[in-house]
Amino acid sequence: MQRNFGQRSWIFAAILLIASAWLPARADEPPLRTGVEANFAPHAMPKLGGGAEGFNIDLAHEIGRRLHREVTIDLTSFSTLIPGLQAGRYDFLIAPVTVTKERAESLLFTEGYMYTGLQFAIRRGSPPLNSLDELRGKAISVNKGSIYDTWARNNVEKYGFTIDSYETTPDAVQAVLSGHDYANLNGSSAVRYVAGKNPQYVPSLEIADTRAPFAIPLRRDEVPLRDQIDNALKCMKQDGTLVKLSEKWFGVPPGPDALERVATPGYGVPGMPGYQSDAPAPNCG
Repeated sequence: MQRNFGQRSWIFAAILLIASAWLPARADEPPLRTGVEANFAPHAMPKLGGGAEGFNIDLAHEIGRRLHREVTIDLTSFSTLIPGLQAGRYDFLIAPVTVTKERAESLLFTEGYMYTGLQFAIRRGSPPLNSLDELRGKAISVNKGSIYDTWARNNVEKYGFTIDSYETTPDAVQAVLSGHDYANLNGSSAVRYVAGKNPQYVPSLEIADTRAPFAIPLRRDEVPLRDQIDNALKCMKQDGTLVKLSEKWFGVPPGPDALERVATPGYGVPGMPGYQSDAPAPNCG
């Protein structure tokens, strides 16, 4: 009888040990802090009643759920996000951040979760934009501090346009709709979404060879957290969560080679600084 009781106790203890691996983190563990531009639809946008909603808002909460951590989201302008991350205000950024070599030299990126490209949009009735050379003498609007702002400043002399930088994406869009600027340079995903909501905003020329991943940036010393979030992204691709979020917010299923479906080997973005090629297989238990 004593032996049976001992066996039962050992089995019960083993069950508790196994179960503890799946319990949420301790209640006293601090929340993960992140930030996003609150006016970059459909990635993030104001919600009736307060707060924000969008693809990246859902993505932040799903990451928190899988890491068993609460996530607090700061809604701000894009130009303040990377400085805030470097200053320690955030643990990672959930705002869509395009991976570039320059950024990867100072930040640590997860693998990509969506492709984006640079695309212009014009007001309906404006002269069509068929080539970059046709921008000469025209004004384009961009979101201050974004990859679109960087491209414009790197090419302003080559193509002879002028730049108007705005603190928010809606302001940059409105500058075109009002006729103040000829074209808005934005991400292809945002252009598609805004055009679907406003027929006066017309998708136009895409800049060739600008397809790049959106990925989640962290500080360079946050390797363990980067690896945890990267693992969570791989599992979201494996179980279809990212595809469902993409369909929910963009209205169409991502293509067969889309990053919402395809996991990247290793941790990070191949070919970029900080990439770790020898990562283990994803743990999606």
